[in-house]
This record gives sequence, C-alpha cells and structure tokens, in this order.
Amino acid sequence: MARRPLAQLGVVLGLAAVAVWFALARWQSGDAAHLAASIVELAAFLYLAVITVPLALIDLEVHRVPNRIVLPSYLVGGALLGGASAIACDWAALVIMPAGGAALFVVFFAVAVGSPRGMGFGDVKLAGVLGLFLGHLGVPQLIVGAFAAFLLGGLFAIALLVARRAGRASAIPFGPWMLAGAWAGITAGAPLTDAYLALFGLAV
Repeated sequence: MARRPLAQLGVVLGLAAVAVWFALARWQSGDAAHLAASIVELAAFLYLAVITVPLALIDLEVHRVPNRIVLPSYLVGGALLGGASAIACDWAALVIMPAGGAALFVVFFAVAVGSPRGMGFGDVKLAGVLGLFLGHLGVPQLIVGAFAAFLLGGLFAIALLVARRAGRASAIPFGPWMLAGAWAGITAGAPLTDAYLALFGLAV
C-alpha cells in the first residue's frame, strides 16, 4: 500500500512533464501578449494533467467519475483556455473551444442514452471538459481525441473478453480511456491527421 502514493506521484509527474513538453512545443515567443498566452495555456494543461490521475483511478476502482472534480473543471479549463485565446487574439480557438466541449458532450450523451450499461453520465460530463481542451487546439485534435477514446476502450474490452476476465454484460470503466484518448489527441492529433490525409493524397 505504501507504494501506491509513490506510483500516483510518478504518474502525475509524468503527465505534468508531457503537459510541459506540449506547451513548450506550442510556445509563442515574441511580444508580451503571446508570451502571456503561452503561460496561461501551460497552466491549463498542467491542470488537466493533475486531474487526469485521480479521475482515472477513481473510475477504475468504483466505476464513477466524481462531479467534485469534473464540474469545477469546466470553469477552470474554460477560464484558462479562453483567457489564453483572448490574450493571443485567437478568436477561432475561442469559438471552437466551447463548440468542441458541446460536440463531445452531445456525442457521449447520445451513446450513454443508447447504451446505458456501456457508459454513464459521469463520462458524458467528462467528455464536455475534454472537448474544451481538444477544441482549443483545433478540429484535428478533437476528432483524434474522441476516436482514440473509443479505440482504446474497445481494445481493452476485447482483451478482457478474450482473457475471460469480463463478460458481455460486465461494466467496464470508460473514463481512463477517454483521458488517454484525449492526451493522444493533445500530443499527436495534428500529425496523425496529417499522416492520415497524406495516405490518401489529401494533404494540404
């Protein structure tokens, strides 16, 4: 049991390192406005990194995504991401961010209604938060993040079925795979989309 907090700390630090790497890759040097926008954006993704671990662990243990973490994240994420876009005068991101949150909320809501055993409304609320972060980055990141969640979750479910550790009626937590998919979209959404388009000769 004593090793568990150390493992959690290690995961948090790892995700924080990813967030820092990502933010530095997007770092906008130049005038004070772009520098300030980069700092605020870094704070937003560090926040997402920090809440990723408890959300994933809680969902794995009790099959629940707690409102006490998810709901404040709408305010924190929206304020930080919206602030970064406004400071940088990136009005497109300011529009796509809430649109992305709404889009993922609606998609996951439809899935939850159609398959209540496969997805809970905690996942739906989490989808809205992740949509804000992915939408802030752009449509490619939003699409890859959503697709990766279903891909990873589906592969995990298949693995459990093959290993006979779950049945068709078993409840499988989806939150961890939503979070993993979101990070895949955040860090690799743009290059994956470019590679996919290039594969079919559609690269711009």
